[in-house]
Amino acid sequence: MITRRIVNVGRLALVFFLTAGSTLADESPKKNARILMVTQSAGFKHGSVTRPEDKLSPAERAMTDLGISSGMFRVDCTQDVARDVTKEKLDGYDIVMFYTTGDLPFADDVRDYLFNIWVKQKGHGFIGAHSAADTYHNYQPYWEMLGGTFIEHPWGSNQTVTVTVHDQQHPVSQPWGAEFEIKDEIYRFVHWQPEKVRVLMSLNMAKTNLKKPYHVPIAWVKNYGDGKILHMSLGHREDVWTNEKYMQSLLGGIKWILGLEPGDATPNPEISSAQEAKAKADFDAAAK
Repeated sequence: MITRRIVNVGRLALVFFLTAGSTLADESPKKNARILMVTQSAGFKHGSVTRPEDKLSPAERAMTDLGISSGMFRVDCTQDVARDVTKEKLDGYDIVMFYTTGDLPFADDVRDYLFNIWVKQKGHGFIGAHSAADTYHNYQPYWEMLGGTFIEHPWGSNQTVTVTVHDQQHPVSQPWGAEFEIKDEIYRFVHWQPEKVRVLMSLNMAKTNLKKPYHVPIAWVKNYGDGKILHMSLGHREDVWTNEKYMQSLLGGIKWILGLEPGDATPNPEISSAQEAKAKADFDAAAK
């Protein structure tokens, strides 16, 4: 029997899980990872991270439930980084996950430590979900780490799109198969550096109603110094956080970051080049 207790400290939701007859100390280190999930909105606030009263938001609840069901990690959720996050507290986590917008009010030294030292030099992991790319638009160390910055979403949240999976072996993209359809909001990016990332999935421009002449990556991974980065563009809609394949994809990313499953992070800029050329051809053909 698994039980869960949620304690709100300020705006920090600490989620503890215990298995009857055991304690956290009984678990192996690999099954006792800690994730700090930041869901603060300093810009647009998504429904997926909106908390009903004192309860967790849909995305927070999905991640804490994933930690419990996998028996692999626990999640602490915060919507007040100025109060809840310090350099000392960061050192107690294995992964930081953002579902955020805008310029978050971290203390400057904490912000710089997180991106320049904690991830890059200390070898921790970072996961960006959906609007993590709509965060720190003008702070270069952030988008250098993440791999890109949101500029617009031509495909709204009520549109169904087709996604092509380029790497069916990576634990992030393996759950999806070769291709899939999903209804969700799709981002376009700037500060995009295909030579530094491994694109796992892309929008299939040929199978969208709205065609644009550029490559649209959906999920990618990268090594960043000694750290590991995953960005998953999907996740705008609340129901995406109940999609089993989506959650298995995030779990695969966590396993990859923790070294529990192998996954290639070798940059594949040839994929972006080919997808760019294909998108332009599809756009030109549709315009005729």
